Amino acid sequence: MHKFQPTTNQSIPQISVILITKNEITNLPDCLESIKWAKEIIVVDSGSTDGTQKLCIDFGCNVIETDWPGFGAQKNRALKEAKESWVFSIDADERVSHSLLAEMINAVKNSEISGYHIPRRSSYCGRFIKFSGWQPDYVLRLFRKSEGFFSDDLVHEKVVLSGRTDNLESPLIHYPFNNLEQVINKLNQYSSLGAQQLFAQGKRATLFKALFKAIWSFLRSYIFRLGCLDKQEGLMLAISNAEGTYYKYAKLALLCRSKDSKKK
Repeated sequence: MHKFQPTTNQSIPQISVILITKNEITNLPDCLESIKWAKEIIVVDSGSTDGTQKLCIDFGCNVIETDWPGFGAQKNRALKEAKESWVFSIDADERVSHSLLAEMINAVKNSEISGYHIPRRSSYCGRFIKFSGWQPDYVLRLFRKSEGFFSDDLVHEKVVLSGRTDNLESPLIHYPFNNLEQVINKLNQYSSLGAQQLFAQGKRATLFKALFKAIWSFLRSYIFRLGCLDKQEGLMLAISNAEGTYYKYAKLALLCRSKDSKKK
Protein backbone atom coordinates (compact mmCIF):
# COMPACT_ATOMS: atom_id res chain seq x y z
CA MET A 1 0.00 0.00 0.00
CA HIS A 2 1.26 3.47 -0.82
CA LYS A 3 2.11 6.02 1.84
CA PHE A 4 -0.76 8.49 2.05
CA GLN A 5 0.49 12.07 2.19
CA PRO A 6 -0.94 14.67 4.58
CA THR A 7 -3.88 16.58 3.17
CA THR A 8 -3.47 19.90 4.94
CA ASN A 9 -2.16 21.42 8.14
CA GLN A 10 -5.29 23.53 8.52
CA SER A 11 -7.80 22.30 11.10
CA ILE A 12 -11.50 22.35 10.29
CA PRO A 13 -13.24 23.26 13.57
CA GLN A 14 -16.76 22.40 12.40
CA ILE A 15 -15.99 18.69 11.95
CA SER A 16 -15.33 15.95 14.52
CA VAL A 17 -13.90 12.75 13.05
CA ILE A 18 -15.03 9.49 14.67
CA LEU A 19 -13.41 6.08 14.24
CA ILE A 20 -13.93 2.65 15.83
CA THR A 21 -11.01 0.22 16.05
CA LYS A 22 -9.87 -3.27 17.03
CA ASN A 23 -6.30 -4.27 16.18
CA GLU A 24 -5.94 -1.87 13.22
CA ILE A 25 -2.22 -1.09 13.58
CA THR A 26 -1.58 -1.90 9.91
CA ASN A 27 -4.32 0.32 8.50
CA LEU A 28 -4.18 3.22 10.95
CA PRO A 29 -1.04 5.16 9.94
CA ASP A 30 -2.37 6.06 6.48
CA CYS A 31 -5.91 6.58 7.78
CA LEU A 32 -4.80 8.99 10.52
CA GLU A 33 -2.47 10.82 8.16
CA SER A 34 -5.42 11.49 5.84
CA ILE A 35 -7.51 13.04 8.66
CA LYS A 36 -4.79 14.99 10.47
CA TRP A 37 -6.65 18.17 9.53
CA ALA A 38 -9.41 17.39 12.06
CA LYS A 39 -9.67 19.50 15.21
CA GLU A 40 -10.60 16.33 17.11
CA ILE A 41 -10.40 12.63 16.29
CA ILE A 42 -12.41 10.35 18.56
CA VAL A 43 -11.36 6.70 18.61
CA VAL A 44 -13.50 4.08 20.35
CA ASP A 45 -11.43 0.92 20.69
CA SER A 46 -12.69 -2.50 21.77
CA GLY A 47 -9.59 -3.95 23.41
CA SER A 48 -6.82 -3.81 20.82
CA THR A 49 -3.65 -5.71 21.68
CA ASP A 50 -1.42 -4.69 18.76
CA GLY A 51 -0.52 -1.11 19.72
CA THR A 52 -3.55 0.53 18.12
CA GLN A 53 -4.43 2.55 21.21
CA LYS A 54 -0.88 3.85 21.74
CA LEU A 55 -0.57 4.88 18.11
CA CYS A 56 -3.83 6.83 18.32
CA ILE A 57 -2.88 8.49 21.60
CA ASP A 58 0.52 9.49 20.21
CA PHE A 59 -1.26 10.97 17.19
CA GLY A 60 -3.36 13.14 19.50
CA CYS A 61 -6.67 11.26 19.28
CA ASN A 62 -9.18 11.06 22.09
CA VAL A 63 -9.12 7.30 22.77
CA ILE A 64 -11.89 5.50 24.66
CA GLU A 65 -11.70 1.77 25.41
CA THR A 66 -14.98 -0.16 25.64
CA ASP A 67 -16.49 -3.58 25.09
CA TRP A 68 -17.90 -4.61 21.69
CA PRO A 69 -21.71 -4.23 21.31
CA GLY A 70 -21.80 -4.30 17.49
CA PHE A 71 -20.95 -1.79 14.76
CA GLY A 72 -23.98 0.47 15.09
CA ALA A 73 -23.91 0.78 18.89
CA GLN A 74 -20.13 1.30 18.90
CA LYS A 75 -20.33 4.13 16.40
CA ASN A 76 -23.10 5.74 18.43
CA ARG A 77 -20.74 5.70 21.41
CA ALA A 78 -18.16 7.57 19.34
CA LEU A 79 -20.82 9.95 18.04
CA LYS A 80 -21.87 10.81 21.59
CA GLU A 81 -18.34 12.06 22.36
CA ALA A 82 -18.15 14.39 19.34
CA LYS A 83 -18.07 18.08 20.26
CA GLU A 84 -18.31 19.76 16.86
CA SER A 85 -21.54 20.48 14.99
CA TRP A 86 -20.57 18.24 12.04
CA VAL A 87 -19.36 14.63 12.25
CA PHE A 88 -17.32 12.68 9.72
CA SER A 89 -17.30 8.90 10.25
CA ILE A 90 -14.37 6.97 8.79
CA ASP A 91 -13.17 3.37 9.03
CA ALA A 92 -9.53 2.41 9.54
CA ASP A 93 -9.29 0.99 6.01
CA GLU A 94 -10.42 4.28 4.42
CA ARG A 95 -8.53 7.41 3.36
CA VAL A 96 -9.73 10.96 2.72
CA SER A 97 -8.56 12.06 -0.71
CA HIS A 98 -7.28 15.62 -1.21
CA SER A 99 -10.20 16.52 -3.44
CA LEU A 100 -12.71 15.11 -0.95
CA LEU A 101 -11.31 17.25 1.84
CA ALA A 102 -11.70 20.38 -0.30
CA GLU A 103 -15.34 19.45 -0.98
CA MET A 104 -16.02 18.77 2.69
CA ILE A 105 -14.70 22.19 3.70
CA ASN A 106 -17.23 23.83 1.40
CA ALA A 107 -20.03 21.35 2.16
CA VAL A 108 -20.31 22.15 5.86
CA LYS A 109 -20.98 25.81 4.99
CA ASN A 110 -24.32 24.90 3.37
CA SER A 111 -27.03 25.63 5.93
CA GLU A 112 -29.74 23.76 3.98
CA ILE A 113 -28.07 20.33 3.91
CA SER A 114 -27.83 18.00 6.92
CA GLY A 115 -25.69 15.22 5.48
CA TYR A 116 -23.64 14.14 2.49
CA HIS A 117 -23.26 10.84 0.67
CA ILE A 118 -19.68 10.22 -0.42
CA PRO A 119 -18.66 7.83 -3.23
CA ARG A 120 -16.15 5.16 -2.20
CA ARG A 121 -13.42 3.93 -4.54
CA SER A 122 -12.57 0.46 -3.28
CA SER A 123 -9.62 -1.84 -3.86
CA TYR A 124 -9.82 -5.63 -3.90
CA CYS A 125 -6.53 -7.55 -3.64
CA GLY A 126 -4.58 -4.77 -5.33
CA ARG A 127 -7.06 -3.66 -8.02
CA PHE A 128 -9.52 -0.77 -7.76
CA ILE A 129 -12.90 -2.22 -8.69
CA LYS A 130 -14.89 -0.34 -11.32
CA PHE A 131 -17.89 -2.65 -11.65
CA SER A 132 -19.23 -5.62 -9.61
CA GLY A 133 -21.68 -3.34 -7.80
CA TRP A 134 -18.83 -1.55 -6.04
CA GLN A 135 -18.89 1.68 -8.01
CA PRO A 136 -20.47 4.05 -7.44
CA ASP A 137 -20.77 3.10 -3.77
CA TYR A 138 -22.28 6.08 -1.95
CA VAL A 139 -22.06 6.10 1.85
CA LEU A 140 -23.49 8.73 4.21
CA ARG A 141 -20.51 9.76 6.33
CA LEU A 142 -20.61 13.54 6.79
CA PHE A 143 -23.60 14.85 8.74
CA ARG A 144 -24.81 17.28 11.37
CA LYS A 145 -24.50 15.69 14.81
CA SER A 146 -27.83 17.13 15.96
CA GLU A 147 -29.74 15.44 13.12
CA GLY A 148 -28.23 11.97 12.77
CA PHE A 149 -27.38 8.73 14.52
CA PHE A 150 -26.35 5.19 13.55
CA SER A 151 -28.79 2.32 13.23
CA ASP A 152 -28.37 -0.20 16.03
CA ASP A 153 -27.20 -3.03 13.76
CA LEU A 154 -24.55 -5.63 14.53
CA VAL A 155 -23.15 -5.18 11.02
CA HIS A 156 -23.82 -3.00 7.95
CA GLU A 157 -24.97 -0.12 10.13
CA LYS A 158 -26.15 3.09 8.46
CA VAL A 159 -26.67 6.72 9.39
CA VAL A 160 -30.29 7.64 10.12
CA LEU A 161 -30.73 11.32 9.27
CA SER A 162 -33.69 13.64 9.73
CA GLY A 163 -32.66 16.43 7.35
CA ARG A 164 -31.88 16.85 3.65
CA THR A 165 -28.92 15.12 2.03
CA ASP A 166 -26.78 15.73 -1.02
CA ASN A 167 -23.96 13.93 -2.82
CA LEU A 168 -20.28 14.85 -2.96
CA GLU A 169 -18.27 13.97 -6.06
CA SER A 170 -14.76 13.21 -4.79
CA PRO A 171 -14.01 9.70 -3.55
CA LEU A 172 -13.31 8.21 -0.16
CA ILE A 173 -10.48 5.75 -0.86
CA HIS A 174 -11.19 2.28 0.55
CA TYR A 175 -8.79 -0.65 1.09
CA PRO A 176 -11.05 -3.37 2.57
CA PHE A 177 -9.12 -6.37 1.21
CA ASN A 178 -5.39 -6.27 0.51
CA ASN A 179 -5.05 -10.05 0.17
CA LEU A 180 -7.09 -13.25 0.22
CA GLU A 181 -6.30 -13.90 3.87
CA GLN A 182 -8.15 -10.70 4.78
CA VAL A 183 -11.01 -11.71 2.49
CA ILE A 184 -11.40 -15.07 4.25
CA ASN A 185 -11.15 -13.59 7.75
CA LYS A 186 -13.73 -10.88 7.07
CA LEU A 187 -15.97 -13.36 5.25
CA ASN A 188 -16.14 -15.49 8.40
CA GLN A 189 -16.62 -12.53 10.75
CA TYR A 190 -19.28 -10.75 8.71
CA SER A 191 -21.23 -13.90 7.84
CA SER A 192 -21.48 -14.73 11.55
CA LEU A 193 -22.63 -11.21 12.45
CA GLY A 194 -25.06 -11.18 9.51
CA ALA A 195 -26.57 -14.50 10.58
CA GLN A 196 -26.96 -13.32 14.19
CA GLN A 197 -28.63 -10.12 13.01
CA LEU A 198 -31.11 -11.97 10.78
CA PHE A 199 -31.81 -14.46 13.58
CA ALA A 200 -32.54 -11.61 16.00
CA GLN A 201 -34.99 -10.21 13.45
CA GLY A 202 -36.87 -13.52 13.37
CA LYS A 203 -35.64 -14.55 9.90
CA ARG A 204 -35.32 -18.21 8.96
CA ALA A 205 -33.26 -20.13 6.41
CA THR A 206 -32.47 -23.59 5.11
CA LEU A 207 -29.32 -24.91 3.46
CA PHE A 208 -31.21 -24.92 0.15
CA LYS A 209 -32.00 -21.23 0.60
CA ALA A 210 -28.35 -20.57 1.45
CA LEU A 211 -27.26 -22.27 -1.79
CA PHE A 212 -29.83 -20.37 -3.87
CA LYS A 213 -28.82 -17.03 -2.32
CA ALA A 214 -25.14 -17.78 -3.01
CA ILE A 215 -25.74 -18.58 -6.69
CA TRP A 216 -27.78 -15.42 -7.12
CA SER A 217 -25.08 -13.36 -5.38
CA PHE A 218 -22.46 -14.65 -7.84
CA LEU A 219 -24.61 -14.00 -10.91
CA ARG A 220 -25.58 -10.53 -9.74
CA SER A 221 -21.97 -9.50 -9.08
CA TYR A 222 -20.20 -11.17 -12.01
CA ILE A 223 -22.84 -11.00 -14.76
CA PHE A 224 -25.52 -8.40 -14.05
CA ARG A 225 -23.19 -5.90 -12.38
CA LEU A 226 -20.45 -6.55 -14.95
CA GLY A 227 -17.87 -7.94 -12.56
CA CYS A 228 -16.44 -9.83 -15.53
CA LEU A 229 -14.97 -6.47 -16.65
CA ASP A 230 -12.94 -6.27 -13.44
CA LYS A 231 -10.80 -9.14 -14.79
CA GLN A 232 -9.58 -11.84 -12.39
CA GLU A 233 -10.29 -9.69 -9.33
CA GLY A 234 -13.90 -9.40 -10.49
CA LEU A 235 -14.17 -13.19 -10.56
CA MET A 236 -12.50 -13.51 -7.16
CA LEU A 237 -14.85 -10.89 -5.73
CA ALA A 238 -17.95 -12.60 -7.14
CA ILE A 239 -16.86 -15.93 -5.66
CA SER A 240 -16.15 -14.40 -2.25
CA ASN A 241 -19.52 -12.60 -2.33
CA ALA A 242 -21.19 -15.92 -3.03
CA GLU A 243 -19.26 -17.64 -0.24
CA GLY A 244 -20.11 -14.91 2.26
CA THR A 245 -23.78 -15.11 1.33
CA TYR A 246 -23.82 -18.90 1.56
CA TYR A 247 -22.16 -18.98 4.98
CA LYS A 248 -24.41 -16.23 6.35
CA TYR A 249 -27.57 -18.14 5.48
CA ALA A 250 -26.06 -21.51 6.35
CA LYS A 251 -25.17 -20.17 9.79
CA LEU A 252 -28.68 -18.76 10.10
CA ALA A 253 -30.12 -22.16 9.19
CA LEU A 254 -28.05 -23.80 11.94
CA LEU A 255 -29.17 -21.18 14.45
CA CYS A 256 -32.79 -21.89 13.52
CA ARG A 257 -32.23 -25.65 13.80
CA SER A 258 -30.67 -25.23 17.24
CA LYS A 259 -33.61 -23.11 18.40
CA ASP A 260 -36.13 -25.61 17.06
CA SER A 261 -34.38 -28.53 18.73
CA LYS A 262 -34.50 -26.78 22.12
CA LYS A 263 -38.27 -26.43 21.80
CA LYS A 264 -38.72 -30.19 21.48
